[in-house]
Amino acid sequence: MNECTFFSLQAGTVWINAHNLFDAASGFGGVKESGYGRDGGKEGLFEFVRPTWAVRAKPMLQAEGNLEKFGSSFDKPPIPTGKNQEVSGTPSVDRSYKLYIGGVQCRPDSGYSRPVVSASDGSVLAYIPDGGRKDIRNAVESANKALSGWQKKGPHVRAQILYYLAENLEQRVDEFSRALSIQSSMPKEEAQKEVDLSVARLFHWAALCDKFGGTIQETPIHGFTLCCREPVGVIGIICPDEKPLLSFISLMGAAIARGNTTVMVPSGKNPLPALALYQVLETSDLPGGVVNIVCGEVDQLTRHLTLHSNVQSVWYFGTEEGSRFVEWGSAENLKRTWVNNGVTRDWNSATQGSGEEFLLHATQCKNVWLPGGEIFAN
Repeated sequence: MNECTFFSLQAGTVWINAHNLFDAASGFGGVKESGYGRDGGKEGLFEFVRPTWAVRAKPMLQAEGNLEKFGSSFDKPPIPTGKNQEVSGTPSVDRSYKLYIGGVQCRPDSGYSRPVVSASDGSVLAYIPDGGRKDIRNAVESANKALSGWQKKGPHVRAQILYYLAENLEQRVDEFSRALSIQSSMPKEEAQKEVDLSVARLFHWAALCDKFGGTIQETPIHGFTLCCREPVGVIGIICPDEKPLLSFISLMGAAIARGNTTVMVPSGKNPLPALALYQVLETSDLPGGVVNIVCGEVDQLTRHLTLHSNVQSVWYFGTEEGSRFVEWGSAENLKRTWVNNGVTRDWNSATQGSGEEFLLHATQCKNVWLPGGEIFAN
């Protein structure tokens, strides 16, 4: 078996010159329709533990009939009556953002927009696209097309692109700080700290592009048992309302650093910092389709991502009900999930905002058994 054939195999376990070798020190499991998760090894133990800082969540037990209606309908937001607010010192105009799909700014399929208002006085800051099912479908299709090429870039190239992304974001600290301060009504110093942490978080994930590839596991055979950590695939990420820029970058960076492609749904209350980020993505050598951004009604977009069969994993950081739906809806198409069950986290913290759990959720392990025999001279 040559190297290309080995890495092309999409399987949870590979036996070379042997078969049906098992041990508690090495994980065993499948991929795709064979299911996800592992039994045995550290990767199997991970499914039963939680970080020491995390409060034990109590998932809500809700009838499936109610979950079937989650995100299926919603009320359009009321039209604000406040006047537009001058943001950058120039005459105030209605700024309309777009979706970011396949490396291109595009309008939503519905043709509709929704206003984003200031938390302080209710004035209209901008209009954002009202994305829907077809937009999610287009974003997932673009992410799948970009997946193979992004994985083949290699860790070094992915790291260089993330470093470049951090450098370009650092050049626009004042712009992003101002936008965060106006929309969220937070002090300018706090807003600037969030942007600075976002830049540092990108450097953090860039440095880890080549440092979580796998380990050698000790099993009772004469030879090697390898744990190779590979990308999950296309990950749908629903971002929280708290720390809208920092949480967006923390989740996005962890996913793409390990070779995944993403469909990002930014904060429903504070989406502007994440939407403004696509202008940074366009100038940072990031291939089109690696990061796709779709905004709109968060519950509706969560539903479409969860039920989409070509999304391999969903990360959801929102309400308790939304977490319950993601786990319930993903059972039909065997999708990996990472939900917060309505529990918030401190995104400023290095442990909570960029800990090892991010890398564990961004990868899946392939266990390769390489038994060795005795060598006799002829």
